Amino acid sequence: MKTNKLNIKNRKAFFNYEMIEKEVAGVVLQGSEIKSVIEAKISFNDAYCDFIDNELWLKNFHITEYENASAYDKWDPKRDRKLLLTKHQLKKFQKKYDEKGLTIVPLNIFSDDKGLIKMEIALARGKKTYDKKASIKEKDIDRDTEKYIKIKNY
Repeated sequence: MKTNKLNIKNRKAFFNYEMIEKEVAGVVLQGSEIKSVIEAKISFNDAYCDFIDNELWLKNFHITEYENASAYDKWDPKRDRKLLLTKHQLKKFQKKYDEKGLTIVPLNIFSDDKGLIKMEIALARGKKTYDKKASIKEKDIDRDTEKYIKIKNY
């Protein structure tokens, strides 16, 4: 049984996008990329998904090179990585992706029960500025309410 539980979220995506539909996909990694991911040496900045030849590819997802990797096991940190989905899931996503104003963003990367690296992706629509301000206001209100309840129960 694996003890390394990995779960890294893309918090910026939840702030910048309104999620429409979510799916879990496998990620094709090579060599010591897996060790770098397990050590959480990744960055979601500007990461997105795109269709190339009816396959879904993860672009601009940065995985830092593993320190102890051999000279033959080096890679480009921002190389495109293939996402593994069923044909049915791919067709469904591509049909909705072709609509105006939608994009596919990575939400989080995690390891499942078998120790495989998976990524949750979502079909998303960009939020407007006033929507972002409303979500900030909502978080502030929730935080203040929680603080008040804590003080009252003390």
